[in-house]
Amino acid sequence: MFGKMIAKNLVMAGEAAPLFDNPSNYNLQYENVSFQASDGVNLKGWLIKGDDDKVIIQSHFGLYCCRAGYTNDIKRIAKGYPTDVKFLRQAKYLNDAGYSVLMFDMRNHGESDPAMDGFASYGPEEAKDIIASVDFISNHSVYKNANIGLFSICMGQGASVSAYGREDGLKNYSNIKCMISVQPLDYAHFIDKMKLPGFLLKRADRFIKKNTDFDYINNTWRPYVKDVTVPTLIIQNKNDGFLDKDFVDGVYNDLQVEKEMMWIEIPDKKNQGFNRMAAYDWLGTHSEPVLKWFNKYM
Repeated sequence: MFGKMIAKNLVMAGEAAPLFDNPSNYNLQYENVSFQASDGVNLKGWLIKGDDDKVIIQSHFGLYCCRAGYTNDIKRIAKGYPTDVKFLRQAKYLNDAGYSVLMFDMRNHGESDPAMDGFASYGPEEAKDIIASVDFISNHSVYKNANIGLFSICMGQGASVSAYGREDGLKNYSNIKCMISVQPLDYAHFIDKMKLPGFLLKRADRFIKKNTDFDYINNTWRPYVKDVTVPTLIIQNKNDGFLDKDFVDGVYNDLQVEKEMMWIEIPDKKNQGFNRMAAYDWLGTHSEPVLKWFNKYM
């Protein structure tokens, strides 16, 4: 019982990531869209309409998140953050600057299909979703000639990096011009920073291994950082409760492209989870560095 409960909080989203917001709440023109990943998983999202020549694809963090962000509107063991984290705020300032924006739910989140029996992979499997989103825009009747920028948040950045490491992946799309990578983290470092009691971690690990053959420790996006081919800005909160500075520095150092490291310092919150989530909330109210990076390359 405890193993399942802990495991669900580590690697499973399901009902923990409901869709709770809508572009119409921000006076944004949009359409509901759906597209399919290479393994047949159906993905749903919003295509927010701006200029035809530039599109931002925003991907989200894992487990408690969907394309709209994070909400406290459902029952949880504990709050992940004091308030809702609304990702449509980014879409609003991006759209006001002329960008079209594709926001979609990765597999096992929001309205998209389940996959791998509901287990999120922290990037390697979700890479198929990132590729599908880029392919969707690249073949869209209106946006097929548009430049694309990737706004990749936590698991979304792991998925984007993994997608650069695949033979059928993002390195094949010359229309991708740049990426913003928010708070890089893989499963092994997440678990290490959780500091769970050993007996709970063992029970969770037994449940995971019993229910999926995915190797969370060794199957990570980290080796593919060197394969990224576009200018990349990393944004990281210094007070992130899950921060391993050597890990983030290593990601930055391994990028073989034009790059920039942006350390932000958000005042300490109640706990380590709040301190990580604070950076996601920060994105919605700090448009300048985001727009500066995308405007430079797009």
